[in-house]
Amino acid sequence: MPIRVQTEDFDLSEEIRQLRAGDLRVGAVASFVGTVRDLNDGKDVSRMTLEHYPGMTEKALEAIVVQARERWRLFDALVIHRYGDLGSGDQIVLVAVTSAHRGDAFAACEFIMDYLKTEAPFWKKESTPQGERWVDARETDTAARDRWVTSETSGSAENR
Repeated sequence: MPIRVQTEDFDLSEEIRQLRAGDLRVGAVASFVGTVRDLNDGKDVSRMTLEHYPGMTEKALEAIVVQARERWRLFDALVIHRYGDLGSGDQIVLVAVTSAHRGDAFAACEFIMDYLKTEAPFWKKESTPQGERWVDARETDTAARDRWVTSETSGSAENR
C-alpha cells in the first residue's frame, strides 16, 4: 500500500506498471488522476498551491486505504498526492487499485478518492486574476463521501 505525498510529478504508466509488477492474480486495475483546472467557480485559475501536515497527511491517507481494503478485496493500492505550487493542467493526485475483478477495483478507487477529497488534511489556494483564494471542500464532495456511509457495496463478500 504505497502512500506518497510529494512535490515531484508522477508518470502514470510507470506507477501502474510498478503496482501490477509480477502479480498475476490481478484481473483489474482502476485509477484516477486529478489535475489542476484552469477554471473554477467561473474564475480563471493560473496556479494552485497545496499545503499539508507531513506525517499527519500520510496517516490519514493510509487510514482511508485501510477502510477500502476492509470493504473490497484488493491486492494493492497506491495513492500519490502532490503539494506545493502547481500550474493549470498539472497532475495533483493519483489513486490506483488492483484486484481480481473490476467491481472491487472501481468501487475502491472511487471510495478512496471521495474520502481523500474531504478527509485528507490538504489545503488548496488558487491564484486568479482577482487574487488568491482558499478552496473549501464542495457540498458535492461531502455528499459523495457520505453515500459510502450508508450504502451497501457491490463488492461485498457475498459477491466475491
